[in-house]
Amino acid sequence: MDPFSLHRRTFVQQAGLSLGAMAFGSLAARAAAESPKPGLPSLPHHAAKAKRVIFLTQSGGPSQIELFDHKPGLAELAGTELPESVRRGQRLTTMTSNQRQLIKPGATRFERCGKSGATIGEWLPHLRKIADDLCFIKSMHTDQINHAPAMTQFLTGNQIPGRPSIGSWASYGLGSENKDLPDYLVLLSRMQRPSDQPLYDHYWGSGFLPSRHQGVKLRSAKDPVLYLRDPEGLPRGLRREMLDGLAELNRGTLERTGDPEVATRIRQYEMAFRMQASVPELTDLSDEPDEVFELYGPDSRRPGSYAANCILARRLIERGVRFIQLFHPDWDHHSRLTSWCTARCRDTDQPSAALVTDLKRRGLLDDTLVVWGGEFGRGVAGQGKWDSPEAGRDHHPRCFTMWMAGGGVKAGHTHGSTDEFSYNVATDPVHVRDLHATVLHLLGVDHERFTYRHQGLDFRLTGVEPAKIVKGILG
Repeated sequence: MDPFSLHRRTFVQQAGLSLGAMAFGSLAARAAAESPKPGLPSLPHHAAKAKRVIFLTQSGGPSQIELFDHKPGLAELAGTELPESVRRGQRLTTMTSNQRQLIKPGATRFERCGKSGATIGEWLPHLRKIADDLCFIKSMHTDQINHAPAMTQFLTGNQIPGRPSIGSWASYGLGSENKDLPDYLVLLSRMQRPSDQPLYDHYWGSGFLPSRHQGVKLRSAKDPVLYLRDPEGLPRGLRREMLDGLAELNRGTLERTGDPEVATRIRQYEMAFRMQASVPELTDLSDEPDEVFELYGPDSRRPGSYAANCILARRLIERGVRFIQLFHPDWDHHSRLTSWCTARCRDTDQPSAALVTDLKRRGLLDDTLVVWGGEFGRGVAGQGKWDSPEAGRDHHPRCFTMWMAGGGVKAGHTHGSTDEFSYNVATDPVHVRDLHATVLHLLGVDHERFTYRHQGLDFRLTGVEPAKIVKGILG
């Protein structure tokens, strides 16, 4: 339990503490706050395979049918109705529930890549080159069919906003070795065209965990973090004196009230002071050699691009940050699939492959877990006229594909499969809860023992429904 997680009244009610014990507890809490050991003293539960995570979040639902899940038999069924024996009355969105479910074959050519023989579509030529470094999960599934609840569940374990994100859980349990940067950092792609897909703050929120564990968003602007700069005319020495005085006042309030938000405030003021030096150095890519930009692709010199953010993610890993999450939106291709999906592949294919390659050549991939995926996949039926250039695909939660690399997962491995329509999972299903349990396991955390008491309940990332570690992907 985090020493700042309970209010004074809760301590008294639950433990019957005397005033003397309360004073001692306050001093112990302050000592724990100043301790150099990150995270909870009880963690990790077992030896970790991954020390850090980079979560490449592709918001909107990439089409597994075009990218990874090769179904050549669909060509012979083009334009025919999806059999009811396959659909089984499963829910559709209102965007396609009133149209006939006519099969739209995949729009790409596939190859078996590397020694592993992984199937990857032609729109991802750079991932094809590193297929033997990747671990594919083709049997992912989720409960939610619309973006916001699906992404919320994908990242927090529950469709309703208010739960901590997976990055916040990692920050709370494990912390990081870097005292000058937050444990959990979020990078949003700066799109070259407006995107109508919102990215809500609760996707990286801390929920009921202390707020210092929420993701800190880095902006692609002059000020990467808002309000970090001191006003003009305020010298750094004077700023230090002000913070010391403010911290003394806040510690007095903390000792009187035991309010965990006061403890968060103390830490955040100090973190902001240290970040004034660490963030500008981090985000200045001028010290990167030309060959790095060539590796990550032509868009890597544009601040805020997915490619530039992949370079930043590697730099954060080198500095010991625990959890980095990139968000790239606009994978929601209800129409013009062959135009828009190829554009998103151009944005992300080379930088994603370069990140894995870069980590590997620097000796960082073995203990860094890279995760790539979105909140669900796309359906086999065409949305609109199935054979038109304007056709797209609707949301599909029943099966989709993700890939992982490094951090204790099998390289050159494919786990699970779908039916001949890429509509239902055929073998080795992996629910979003199982993904969370597995990521925590690789970080050295037992998801069933990793809890936080809130409103009288012991909450965990994986919730109360069964969740299993996907042992088939562990290296």
